[in-house]
Amino acid sequence: MTTLLTLVVLALVAIAIWQMTKIFELSQLKAENSQIANDSDNKTNGYLLFAFLIFIYGITIFSFWKYSKFLLPEAGSAHGAEYDSLMLVSFVIIFMVQTLTQGLLHYFGYKYRGVKGNRALFFADSDRLEFIWTIIPVIVLSGLILWGLYTWTTIMDINDDDDPLIVELYAQQFNWTARYGGEDNVLGMANVRMIDIDKANVLGLDESDTYAADDIIVKELHLPVGRKVNFKMRSQDVLHSAYMPHFRAQMNCVPGMITQFSFTPIYTTEEMRQNPDVVDKVKRTNVIRAERAANGEDNSDPWEFDYILLCNKICGKSHYNMQMKIIVETQEEYDAWIAEQKTFGQSVMGQASTDEFNNIESATAVN
Repeated sequence: MTTLLTLVVLALVAIAIWQMTKIFELSQLKAENSQIANDSDNKTNGYLLFAFLIFIYGITIFSFWKYSKFLLPEAGSAHGAEYDSLMLVSFVIIFMVQTLTQGLLHYFGYKYRGVKGNRALFFADSDRLEFIWTIIPVIVLSGLILWGLYTWTTIMDINDDDDPLIVELYAQQFNWTARYGGEDNVLGMANVRMIDIDKANVLGLDESDTYAADDIIVKELHLPVGRKVNFKMRSQDVLHSAYMPHFRAQMNCVPGMITQFSFTPIYTTEEMRQNPDVVDKVKRTNVIRAERAANGEDNSDPWEFDYILLCNKICGKSHYNMQMKIIVETQEEYDAWIAEQKTFGQSVMGQASTDEFNNIESATAVN
């Protein structure tokens, strides 16, 4: 009841203020009661245009100064530098054009504001002006598009000439699984219809395919530094997107098909942790986490940088939590880690053989 009375009182107060405002407007005597803008109105609007121009330039400069520290550090892949260069040039051109066009727009809006007695100069067309403002964007955009196509073609150089490591990224709501080709570096055949949860065949590998026996399935992605990696990507359920921001890599994972992406890591995880931008980010993050820990809040453990695989498609309610750690290490460290992992044949097919043997043994004992 109290809540209802409060709402009624607030509504009555709002109506009273509105009525008082109308009375105040009616009580004002004006020398001119016209809805048409006069010279004073136009001059005021012209000044407001300049004020807004200063505001948008100011907020842009402030954003660069305040938030540039949140940008990604140096790319950890061989193609990342060219990718960043293309993006930087694109941004510089965009900001230059934006600054020039917005400045001219607001300046001419003020200079040619309505003044009593002045008539606007009008001409139907100008071939020279139309040529200038058409050909310049065509040249600039053509250059950016050609550069972008060349960069994309270079990045998407997926071949086996450089003896790349073959890795599958398998997406499902809401986690990632990685699969290595094993000693032969060849992935066995797989299909979602072959998934057998009872036998822990979670990726649907074809048990009759000899190439599948030495495949290695893991939940943490390890990559050797300096070696090209060809990724084969699958999705079990909906559209996902494999996004590795520190490697400037992203590719959609589409149900029913295999997509591919390739890159070469150039910095180990330990080397990237020494990057000044990363060191600064870790320091700032841990200051915040220390404050949270002092207040007894969750998510307050000290943070350490790691490469990460994310999903960049909104794939469901737990999309935000779909991520996997990536460790880039030396070839020797990678070889030692991969040697410790069980193969598909050992973990799944071997278990199947053991179960079959136990079943036969049990049947014999009964007989």
